[in-house]
Amino acid sequence: MARTPAARRPFNIVIVGQRGRLQYEALLFAASLRKRTPDFDGRLFIAMPRPGPLWQGDPRITDPAVLSAFDGLRAEILPFDSHVFGDSYPQGNKIEALLALPEGEPFVFFDSDTLVTGDLMSVPFDFERPGASQRCEGSWPNPTLYGPGHTGIWRSLYERFGLDFDSSVDETQPEGYWKRYLYFNAGWFFHACPHRFGQRFLDYARAIRDDPPLELTCQSLDPWLDQVALPLVIHSLGGGRDVLPSGLLDGAVTCHYRYLPLLYARESDAVVDCLETVAAPNRLKKVLKNHEPIKRMIYQGRGHKVRALFDRENLPRREQAIRNRIKSNGFWMR
Repeated sequence: MARTPAARRPFNIVIVGQRGRLQYEALLFAASLRKRTPDFDGRLFIAMPRPGPLWQGDPRITDPAVLSAFDGLRAEILPFDSHVFGDSYPQGNKIEALLALPEGEPFVFFDSDTLVTGDLMSVPFDFERPGASQRCEGSWPNPTLYGPGHTGIWRSLYERFGLDFDSSVDETQPEGYWKRYLYFNAGWFFHACPHRFGQRFLDYARAIRDDPPLELTCQSLDPWLDQVALPLVIHSLGGGRDVLPSGLLDGAVTCHYRYLPLLYARESDAVVDCLETVAAPNRLKKVLKNHEPIKRMIYQGRGHKVRALFDRENLPRREQAIRNRIKSNGFWMR
């Protein structure tokens, strides 16, 4: 019997939304999903942390206009409790939120600062082989002069959790070069079960934070903790690098833009057109313009002033150089 293509298996999408910038980014994500993937047949969840002892304030979305806009985009609010992270490490939301999703149903997580620019239903997900974004720089670890190096640091983590380090290494890359080691951006990831993936992610991240191997003594884990634990989780569940064809996620189908000034600086005309098209309907504009960066960048044209500062065919190699040029011209917003 022929196997049903993995791309046609229904799946859920989850992004994190909470008071402040993330609620507006989540609206842009939801609007772009409905515009560019109108046949999406799963559920879209906006995972929202509940207030509790790990939050100094109330992180919930309480603006009725924002909540109504989510409802109009068929996005379901998914409350969850923060037991491990909260204010001390808000990136941990993407970990703890997974345990609130329907168990046993395939999922794709996206950071809220993402646009859907193409048809997500065309992506051939194999949910039994998890993967994550490889659109990243060698941001971690940062070995010291006297060691250990990349190999010693990563090996210590694999051994801590009883994983085979050697099978994770890309032998085509040179010793000490970051691409030799399994490393991802946590801007998107997927698996067949959010509870299995989420519990392992939580266990690994908490253990690394609370009792790191000696080899991590001089290594910063803030904000890198999620990206340190994520390769271990994916490797332990039988996934790895290049589990999807290149050019789809972080390509023709999605764009993880990080901040709007960066989007206007470095992304294609097609991405800018997608952003401005999904933000144009008046029912959304009334809500989105309450966020100052969106109002100025999209609706008042500041984004195109940023865009004029750069040649997309000859961008600075490092993101920090892009940020510095935007800031020096007085256009940075977040």
